[in-house]
Amino acid sequence: MDITHLLNRVLEVWRTVRTPDGGGGWDTALVRQADVPAKVDQPSASERMLAQQAGAEHTHSVYLLPAADVRRGDELRGAGQILRVLSVVEPSAPVYRRAECQLIEREGA
Repeated sequence: MDITHLLNRVLEVWRTVRTPDGGGGWDTALVRQADVPAKVDQPSASERMLAQQAGAEHTHSVYLLPAADVRRGDELRGAGQILRVLSVVEPSAPVYRRAECQLIEREGA
């Protein structure tokens, strides 16, 4: 089964990267890693409720190709939205990856 025809957006993957600062500490910055084809959906009411019970706010589900390098803590950006990845799950057969995300709304927008 191929989901490529369902992936109707391209999202930028941004990841926090740590580099030595030369003084014994670390500098951190968000660095763009890649662009990935994706499909963004809103989760069902039961999926949102399960996330709330776990202390998370699951506002969007992002479907990706199985090989997409998307990890917990990454930001997915596109179409004026920033989605923080809360977790990444895969079905038992590697048909897709699903990133459970939280929409980050900009202040003053």
